Amino acid sequence: MLKQKVIVMLSGGLDSRLALKIMQEKGFEVLALLMHAEQLEKDFGVGPHTISFPRLEPALGSEISYNPPYLLDDYNFKKLVAILRLAVPYTGLILTTRETAELRNELLEIGVSQLSAASRTYPGAYADPEFDRPDVQQFCIGDNRSLDEVIYDMLVTFEYIPSFCTGCYRLGRTGDHFMGLAKTAFINRCCLPNALLTFDEYLEDYASEKTKKAGRELIKKELAALPDKEKVSCMLERISAGERDLFL
Repeated sequence: MLKQKVIVMLSGGLDSRLALKIMQEKGFEVLALLMHAEQLEKDFGVGPHTISFPRLEPALGSEISYNPPYLLDDYNFKKLVAILRLAVPYTGLILTTRETAELRNELLEIGVSQLSAASRTYPGAYADPEFDRPDVQQFCIGDNRSLDEVIYDMLVTFEYIPSFCTGCYRLGRTGDHFMGLAKTAFINRCCLPNALLTFDEYLEDYASEKTKKAGRELIKKELAALPDKEKVSCMLERISAGERDLFL
């Protein structure tokens, strides 16, 4: 049924995003997902743009969330991420705040490329100062750090540049166009410059002082290694002068 739905969506012009939910034995689910990706490549020339793998977390009123029939432990979860990264290297792997900060840091090194942060899971939660309310939230959050805390940890622990870029979507670099750029690694010519630009906007407008300091130092280091650093430097200066929404 999932395969039929995705084929219909792709036939109608939508891109492919898949969610891996371990509702049967984990080996079967992963193999089925990868076979599905292989079939999409064969039929449309487009593999999954992103894959997410949210594990079930306890939720009030949901018996299965407390006793899932196919529990995925941390060891096998890491193994799953590593397999997916090797099998579909061009695909974004998304990790939610269901997992703890410690495990999320481990999975970043194994293959995860996209993180959520500061998530809240019930209607109105982002306007609620008492946001940690297990009695009404959809599921339990494992990583309660703020966005600034997550970013600071990425900077000082891994020297990773966070990216807030949406340039590919806005310039039509999606579907088979994106796949061609991603599989040849040509997209890297846009990804790092856009990461620097969008991260610099975040630092200007939202970051704490310690995150801003660490971020500026890393931007300077990454900028020095760019082949087109003059152009990007000019765009960074425009951001510093007040311009926003700059991307390649």
